[in-house]
Amino acid sequence: MKFDFLSESDQAYFIHKASTLVEALPFIREHSGDTIVIKYGGHAMGDPKLAKSFARDIGLMKEVGIFPVVIHGGGPQIAEKLKTKNITSKFVDGLRVTDSETVKVVEDVLANEINTEIVRAISDSGGKAIGLSGNKNNLLSATKLKVEFKDSDSNIEKIIDIGFVGQPTNANTDLIKQHIQEGDIPVIAPLGIDNEGNSYNINADTAAGFIAGKLKANKLLLLTDVAGVLDKDKKLIPSLKLEDAIKIVNEDFVVGGMKPKITTCIEAMKSGVTKSTILDGRIPHSLVLELFTEHGIGTQIYS
Repeated sequence: MKFDFLSESDQAYFIHKASTLVEALPFIREHSGDTIVIKYGGHAMGDPKLAKSFARDIGLMKEVGIFPVVIHGGGPQIAEKLKTKNITSKFVDGLRVTDSETVKVVEDVLANEINTEIVRAISDSGGKAIGLSGNKNNLLSATKLKVEFKDSDSNIEKIIDIGFVGQPTNANTDLIKQHIQEGDIPVIAPLGIDNEGNSYNINADTAAGFIAGKLKANKLLLLTDVAGVLDKDKKLIPSLKLEDAIKIVNEDFVVGGMKPKITTCIEAMKSGVTKSTILDGRIPHSLVLELFTEHGIGTQIYS
């Protein structure tokens, strides 16, 4: 169809589309060759339309010369599977107490169900994704996470054993880089393994930040269910210097799961990641908006 025969509204639509492509070009050039680690979870993963949008974004990133590495969560899906098996979940500081029976369910859901689904979605959108599980091929070494708890009556600090919940200690970056060099998009289930062969459930944000640090990634993106970091007036903070992020993390208005997300970004950047962004995964094509538009979205932390 020739442009002359389009209605005014159609012309405006295509002009806007062309302007968007022109705006994106400098950012495509800027990010070409970058390794970007993305933590995928929350509402973005549970909504079919957003899941399709995410898969297309990842495929586009790869097509324009970016090397995406995806680490995914799976809390709601794990909870649902445990419920069907009549296994009751308990939480300590937001972490699921994971006994030997629970960790098997966690491994099955993360590595065999969710991981496979994400790989298929990216592949259907034209990307060449490969599923990896952190507890295989020593991809993500881990040790038992120690949780400190202060007794309100005695004020004595205690170490609570919450089972097979892990803290990453090392990452097999050679394996990840090998897949990247072969043209693959690694999709990693956040599971770890210790020297005795025990598997551990690892928080997906923590795993993403750790892997990003070990890869010396150019950028870490954490998809979440809020607009980004909010100030005391509940307004979005578009950007933070690293030193300001370190100061703000202990402020009273940083609540819920935002504190560990900021901490994850800080630790990743201390390990060599150039920039981190906490962004709203509920927005369609949030990755494209963050990477390829002038203002981006969410809160960017930079050094």
